[in-house]
Amino acid sequence: MVRPFGKKSFSVDERKSIVRGHELGAHPKILATQFSCSSSQIYRILKKNRDDNGVVHRQSPGRPRTTSRNMDRNILRACREDPRRTSTDIQLSVTSPNEPVPSRRTIRRRLQVAGLHGRRPVKKPLVSLKNRKARVEWAKQHLSWGPREWANHIWSDESKFNMFGTDGIQWIRRPIGSRYAPQYQCPTVKHGGGSVMVWGCFSDTSMGPLKRIVGTMDRYVYEDILENTMRPWARANLGRSWVFQQDNDPKHTSGHVANWFRRHRVNLLEWPSQSPDLNPIEHMWEELERRLKGVRASNANQKFAQLEAAWKSIPMTVVQTLLESMPRRCKAVIDAKGYPTKY
Repeated sequence: MVRPFGKKSFSVDERKSIVRGHELGAHPKILATQFSCSSSQIYRILKKNRDDNGVVHRQSPGRPRTTSRNMDRNILRACREDPRRTSTDIQLSVTSPNEPVPSRRTIRRRLQVAGLHGRRPVKKPLVSLKNRKARVEWAKQHLSWGPREWANHIWSDESKFNMFGTDGIQWIRRPIGSRYAPQYQCPTVKHGGGSVMVWGCFSDTSMGPLKRIVGTMDRYVYEDILENTMRPWARANLGRSWVFQQDNDPKHTSGHVANWFRRHRVNLLEWPSQSPDLNPIEHMWEELERRLKGVRASNANQKFAQLEAAWKSIPMTVVQTLLESMPRRCKAVIDAKGYPTKY
């Protein structure tokens, strides 16, 4: 139920009814329930009646409200039906010939009073109905899995790290009129200053290698990583019995790479598409970002050296915490009916 905005305004007849009801013995709290207002308003009306020896309807101070309560409800309804609607869109949808047109600022104020504030939306992958069903099914199958079941699983992924600047929005606090002062500028270079692409993996017992990807990552580059980076590490640390996880990127699922997995008899973990929130390595990339926050690199080689050193310094307690979150991740996907979750 949408609560009314502001205090309730009473007509002279309503005020007289309140006074008459009190004279007949009705308690102010009962009157407040009957007239859908607070008890304090009833007490003020009764006090006003005593002080002025009669009920007087005073005009409310300040400018009259542009919007009626019905329009306030329509504004909230329009926003809740589509949170992406702008104040201009809402203005067009709620305006009627019999009421004044509310300004966009008024609409924003009404929404803010109701607790609806403008924010940048979090970016999550678009998940189709088919993939939502697959995600829920996978989550149900693995909901009860614990450390024993996830033992000897290799989690893998690629990620890009910028050498200079950021792909996101940056904010800065500065005095008025100082927009172009050097200390308040965000220096940029062409193409964002370059970036370093890496591939990495880990298991429940050890951090795997971090491999730099030079040039375009295609099926042949990926096969080389599997053959000369992942497989030697896996056999040295996990023996011959392990399960490999990868997402459904086309280069991962190509026939060329599938033949490599068959030749080497690698067991693959079935993986639902569009499911980075189920993969704990995504949070490992965030951990790597945090460890290098504020650290600058003058070139790609230096950047990779920083990444590799930070990767090797991540303790296994971080890995254990991420793997312990798997039941919660599965439950979150089930509760969200396959839509992206907070993870």
